[in-house]
Amino acid sequence: MNLPNKLTLLRVILIPFFLLFIYLDMPFNYLIALVIFAAASITDALDGKIARARNLVTNFGKFLDPLADKILVLSALTVFVELDEIHMGAIPLIIISAREFMVSGLRLLAADSG
Repeated sequence: MNLPNKLTLLRVILIPFFLLFIYLDMPFNYLIALVIFAAASITDALDGKIARARNLVTNFGKFLDPLADKILVLSALTVFVELDEIHMGAIPLIIISAREFMVSGLRLLAADSG
């Protein structure tokens, strides 16, 4: 398994830890969750750059990278809605989720068309 795929897997592994620290009742839990989310976001930036620069693009990475991105973002949004941090309720969550699914659908069509 190459480095970009390991970074993508790390992002997936960080998601439950982000959620855990959001819900833990302890000092600085939100700060720790923020650091974990930031680390996961940085891995998103790094894995693509490394994969393209070193010609390490794989089908596994093409599949898991966008999926990991969506799970990370939608997990955070869902938690913020649940904790009432997004005052418009679920509307932004629904809009962003719909956009993510539409982008994924367009990617599949584009990939199928070459």
